Amino acid sequence: MSDKEEMALDGSLNVTLTLRLLMHGKEVGSIIGKKGETVKKMREESGARINISEGSSPERIVTITGPTEGIFRAFAMIAEKFEEDITAAMTNSNVTSKPPVTLRLVFPGSQCGSLIGKGGSKIKEIRETTGAQVQVAGDMLPDSTERAVTISGTPQAITQCVRHICSVMLESPPKGATIPYRPKVIPTGAHAVLAPQHTAQAFAIPGQYAFAHQDLTKLHQLAMQHIPLPSLGQSNPTFPGLDASAATSSQELAIPNDFIGCIIGRQGSKINEIRQVSGAHIKIASATDGSAMRQVTITGSPASISVAHYLINARLTSVQTNLGVL
Repeated sequence: MSDKEEMALDGSLNVTLTLRLLMHGKEVGSIIGKKGETVKKMREESGARINISEGSSPERIVTITGPTEGIFRAFAMIAEKFEEDITAAMTNSNVTSKPPVTLRLVFPGSQCGSLIGKGGSKIKEIRETTGAQVQVAGDMLPDSTERAVTISGTPQAITQCVRHICSVMLESPPKGATIPYRPKVIPTGAHAVLAPQHTAQAFAIPGQYAFAHQDLTKLHQLAMQHIPLPSLGQSNPTFPGLDASAATSSQELAIPNDFIGCIIGRQGSKINEIRQVSGAHIKIASATDGSAMRQVTITGSPASISVAHYLINARLTSVQTNLGVL
């Protein structure tokens, strides 16, 4: 970290910063703990305010606000809790090497250039200095001017990485107004990908497309390998209403090497199912020397990307909790 950055952090101990995290329901449950005891302890010991967005969306926003040292302590405690969860999930698992802890920050798009640096110099320096993997999403999150920044590594590496990110935030404030990303459930019939009955309860998946409960259940069962692809009920298994003619875009994900096999499946069976159901083009980059992560690029209509993203996340969750098969 440069002297200028150290000065920015040293002079900011009484400055209040806010960082936002994007988490799935299971991760949020882990942070909250039984009767809210875990999050209460984190708030008390870190000195930071930790707020969790309300709602039934599969994604929730966790907002951490406080002086920089309080933010670092809160991130350290969250990362350590997730590492405990990974260790517990591996106890009865046949996964041999431990996956890194992964957190997803939601970052104003106007500050991403400063985080990446000229020719990628800043992000390279952060990776080399902290040992953490850092990925900045190419596209804005839906209906916002924010991007997802994924950081992976040991709890110590993640905390050091957050120090660098805070220094960037202090040195390069956001330009103009930031439209925050808000995960939400769109009412059935508004922009629903499927055509469910209007009485059916709808659930959102990443990308904010609504699915009727019974169809989301099918997606979930497919992801968990509980039903074969043809039993989705149509000769063409791709969900009706996925508008293939919609403007295409791309989304990049970073997935630990240890889990890439569960996404691909035996002889490519799982990745082919995900491609077929979602209608998205999915490209998995070759392994990079020294990197614990693999880049996965999903290309297609926003709806197709949403379905593919959901299925990939569901597969990862199922394997990490020892419900799926490698």
